[in-house]
Amino acid sequence: MIIAVLGSGNGGCAVAADCALHGHEVRLFDFERFGETVAAIRAAGDAIEATGDVEGRAQLAYAGHDLGVALEGAALVYVVGPSYATAPFADACRGRLQSGQHVVVCPGTNGGAIVFKRVLGLDLADPSVVVSETSTLPYACRLMGENRVHVYLKLQAGLFMASLPSGAVDERAADVAAVYAGVTPYDNVFQTLLQNGNNVIHPAVSLLNVGRIESPEDFLFYEEGVTPGVGRLMEAVDAERLAIAEALDAPILSEPGVGVLQGYMTEENYDTAYSRAPGFKGIVAQTTLEYRYLTEDVGYGLILLTDLARVTGVATPAMDAIITLVSIVLGRDLRAGAERTLETLGLGGLGPEGLRAAVESGH
Repeated sequence: MIIAVLGSGNGGCAVAADCALHGHEVRLFDFERFGETVAAIRAAGDAIEATGDVEGRAQLAYAGHDLGVALEGAALVYVVGPSYATAPFADACRGRLQSGQHVVVCPGTNGGAIVFKRVLGLDLADPSVVVSETSTLPYACRLMGENRVHVYLKLQAGLFMASLPSGAVDERAADVAAVYAGVTPYDNVFQTLLQNGNNVIHPAVSLLNVGRIESPEDFLFYEEGVTPGVGRLMEAVDAERLAIAEALDAPILSEPGVGVLQGYMTEENYDTAYSRAPGFKGIVAQTTLEYRYLTEDVGYGLILLTDLARVTGVATPAMDAIITLVSIVLGRDLRAGAERTLETLGLGGLGPEGLRAAVESGH
């Protein structure tokens, strides 16, 4: 299979390497402003060195900045990056994708499939280009410099996928299963949106470790950063998330529940499971507050979740408190001009039934 991977960050390089090591023809694209990693891969003969749960020298067919080369003949297009990368990639793909190509926003964090399809100018139910999203990145991974990526853990289960149109998911999940055997179809993209655990974990841990992040000493994000008190805040956020999912009739798993299923953790609790988790060992915390754990997972994630909560009548005191405090810590109001709301997704003014109909029947 010819696979295009858009995005050369941690996740993009892991996806590209894994797909290539499975024998697929992989073409890696990123914008020129993110050229450092692409240049290193090209200097290494278009190869990525993967270590950890994905191991080997992955030979790519292409690594560069020509989107036309990356997309030509690709049956599967992975879009791998943070929430704020989805629209630029979609805009670059507008008018270039061919009928029958399958796009997977991986992960779909905060409505990625909806964003991608809207920017393409397609109705959500348009079957000509199926746009899917996964609930999470299939790895815990980090770029280690030059053309090297280390995969701490590759998921064998607990990777959920939904599609637009929703009825395409079973057939399209088979494409993804060629590399990710544990992928499980979900009914609609609100399930994958809500199943994403980043919004539960990262803001709580980062906010309650602000002093350590701003100090000169490194610390381990999970092993040292998730104490029982931090776990209690995560639990409160998760309870609100689960209530939103129930109100939308979009059943999901708790964050510790999916963590055990994915293999990250061996205990299903909030107070000790993360610090003892084998899949989270050795991950060093960020060294700046201007990092996606706050800018994305609060500025896009929690703000969108509280918007869904408002529509469904769910109270979110923990999420609201985090948004307020992170806004103070970052020195700007994250709610003002928020880029990821129901309105910006083209779903403003809809109630719970209307939201579900929009992603299952098209709107």
